[in-house]
Amino acid sequence: MNEPQQKWTETIDADHSLFDLKLKEVWKYKDLVYMFVKRDFVSSFKQTILGPIWFFINPILTTIVYLIVFGAIAKLPTDGAPPILFYLAGVTLWNYFSGSLLATSNTFAGNSSIFGKVYFPRLVTPLSIVISNLMRFGVQFLLFLLAWVYYYSQGKVHANIWVLATPFLVFLMALFALGVGMIFSALTTKYKDLSMLLGFGVSLYMYATPVIYPVSSLQGIFKKLAYYNPLTGIFECFKYAWLGVGDFSPAMLGISTGIILILLMIGVVVFNKVEKTFMDTV
Repeated sequence: MNEPQQKWTETIDADHSLFDLKLKEVWKYKDLVYMFVKRDFVSSFKQTILGPIWFFINPILTTIVYLIVFGAIAKLPTDGAPPILFYLAGVTLWNYFSGSLLATSNTFAGNSSIFGKVYFPRLVTPLSIVISNLMRFGVQFLLFLLAWVYYYSQGKVHANIWVLATPFLVFLMALFALGVGMIFSALTTKYKDLSMLLGFGVSLYMYATPVIYPVSSLQGIFKKLAYYNPLTGIFECFKYAWLGVGDFSPAMLGISTGIILILLMIGVVVFNKVEKTFMDTV
């Protein structure tokens, strides 16, 4: 008697396009994304005294340091914006980008034990990192809003229509961190030293980004190069929107968007290629 032929409900193979994001499959695992986000949030403050209050303490202390070092000592300009609000805006954006990038770059090495035991779309992990950091950004952005309301009531700052672009700016930062993070997560499976170099590189990259200074303070070739920094358009647009200062133009944001999309495509290709064989090298 012939046995009935089995029908597989799902087939897992490595034969897929390098440009395939598997978004439909990721959506099927949305509960897993939620679990990873919850895990990252809880583990960040487990066995700490102040817990989520660190979300507020970190940008406050950083802003105070910037006020002393770059405001009082170095006397860097802020384009007429209140220094506290100027630095707080930069810190809020930078914390989200750098945190997302560094965590995403550790996707393969940090989750190899899970990847080796069970299958799920590997893209779930970097996506959950970007989302969990978005929660932290939301809390720190609330702190920025409280400070902004105070200075707005004093008539020292004014917003404009570009504040509506804030979600798009955050989305661009998420894509940028995701794209570059996936590139480095793929490379660090084979070259472990890159993880340490990345941390150092991100610290230097902050000084190439208008976090502590406005683009208008740059001159010559440095100002031209700043326009091709993907974060420049994002930071300048945010400060122009909320503080009414900055050397911003829509073309600057367009350049940032184009570069970020290119880096994201490169990241997807590299990530998809390495995920097929990374267990052999990690």
